[in-house]
Amino acid sequence: MQRKGKNPLICNMRNLYLTNRFFGLFGGVAFFFVLAYIVPVWFPVALTFFMLAAALSLADILLLFQKNISLEAERKLPKLLSLGDANRIYLEIKNNAPRPLDLSIIDELPVQFQQRDFKMEIKLGAGQEKTISYELTPVVRGEYSFGLVNIFASTKFNLAQRRFRLAAQMPVPVYPSVLQMKEYEMLAFNRQTPQDGLRKIRRIGHSYEFDQIKNYVRGDDYRSVNWKATGRFSKLMVNQYEDERSQQVYCLIDKSRAMKMPFNGLGLMDYAINTSLAISNIVLKKHDKAGLITFSDKIGATIKADRRAGQLNKILHALYKEKERPLEANYELLYHIARKLINGRSLILLFTNFESMYALDRVLPLLRRINKFHLLVVVFFKNTEIQNFVKKEAQTVQDIYTNTIAQKFLSEKRAMAQKLKQHGIQTILTRPEDLSMNTINKYLELKSRGMI
Repeated sequence: MQRKGKNPLICNMRNLYLTNRFFGLFGGVAFFFVLAYIVPVWFPVALTFFMLAAALSLADILLLFQKNISLEAERKLPKLLSLGDANRIYLEIKNNAPRPLDLSIIDELPVQFQQRDFKMEIKLGAGQEKTISYELTPVVRGEYSFGLVNIFASTKFNLAQRRFRLAAQMPVPVYPSVLQMKEYEMLAFNRQTPQDGLRKIRRIGHSYEFDQIKNYVRGDDYRSVNWKATGRFSKLMVNQYEDERSQQVYCLIDKSRAMKMPFNGLGLMDYAINTSLAISNIVLKKHDKAGLITFSDKIGATIKADRRAGQLNKILHALYKEKERPLEANYELLYHIARKLINGRSLILLFTNFESMYALDRVLPLLRRINKFHLLVVVFFKNTEIQNFVKKEAQTVQDIYTNTIAQKFLSEKRAMAQKLKQHGIQTILTRPEDLSMNTINKYLELKSRGMI
């Protein structure tokens, strides 16, 4: 954690709040007075009960507003929040009072979460300090502003509460998921233990980048034996090759209305943005060049493929600023940009979505042209809501009809993927939550096969 907010607590008598127990107590007093009106003999009992309740309430309020009653609170935020991930926020609370207190804590969350029932309750002894935490999952990029931390303190009588406010309004930006980027980097480069999802790809043939001559060990390809070196050292020596480097990899993100469909609160464009950051990081770690182009009815961010030190940071900031557009994507403009901006044969990862065969047929000629000059991978999405609906058992004739239409929709998605493959275009049809994993697998597969 690299950012802290800590300011003096603002407290005065206006911060007095009466609890439900207080109103319940005086509701009982009122009941006795009503009973005394009917049966006058109860009036002394009601009056005594009232005096005891008033004295107890006054004592509770005086205990709360003594000068030695004070709290310290500190909110700790990360430098930035990750889009679509559970980000943990920490609150450090310290009780400086000479007696234990019951605390109800209400943190004013950013308006983007629209969460109005956020509340935590803890007990702190005299001089005790405690750290509590909670998680937030932002689904919209941009700047989020945390408000005040409201702490309502009460004694064991719990007839009144005193409010303490931490005046610490703190802005924090929500960027594409840096947590996912680091997670997939670890999985992709973990050679010791195979992980679920990221699969090992069998290498086909040799790369052309010579690395070194080394001793033969069991499992090496015998076709790589260097016979001259073997004769010189009187033991088997083999040539070792490494992956070709400095290949260009571009992420092309469709930000038109076709990518606004939300799944689990996150739009398809934001899934593509998180994946673009993760794959760009792995591309740069593999010593290739990463680039970015966004488009809809017009071209958005354009970052030329490079592998300089600040390239990933440049891509991160460009992705942070991208916004959806309510218009159709202009693939003719995309083709023009692919011919003019992207120099040399490159791997193009096109993140888009097709909901009908007609939509695919309309842009297929342009995709085939792009695929002639570059290695194109079209990435589009399964509709998981429809998949879940199909799994439900039909109860009525209307359910059978709706289920049939849903199955037809899913089969059309598979037909679109098959049609792209028939025209020699690499294709990924994936669930939104599996997008990063499947895209990284495809990149590693194409690289191992020497296609880029």
